[in-house]
Amino acid sequence: MSVKAKYQAVLDLGQQLGIQGGDVSEEGGVLKVKGEANTPYEKNVLWDKIKEIGGESPSDIKANITVADESVYHRHTVKSGESLSKIAKHYYGDAMKYNTIFQANTDQLKNPDLIHPDQVLVIPNI
Repeated sequence: MSVKAKYQAVLDLGQQLGIQGGDVSEEGGVLKVKGEANTPYEKNVLWDKIKEIGGESPSDIKANITVADESVYHRHTVKSGESLSKIAKHYYGDAMKYNTIFQANTDQLKNPDLIHPDQVLVIPNI
């Protein structure tokens, strides 16, 4: 199995996330991946996938992923059935951090219990 085939799930995820300026090459059994993620969250998702496939310190892949917008952790589009606590649990691992998201979005939210599908919320860096 080629190293590119081994990490195909990472390359597919990069396409799903819309990684810009992507460049992939294979040299001497090492996959070299370069690109720009929109947010730190997207970069972290890519690194998590790399580690899932190659372990904590994979030696057969070198990834240079930069971030276009470091001012926020992510921008989340609300889906039906979501709440701020559910969104906080997803991004921070702690549902009680819902107020952090609420405070970052008071320009469009007046009540933390009232969000609507298709709203784009800022998920702040913490």
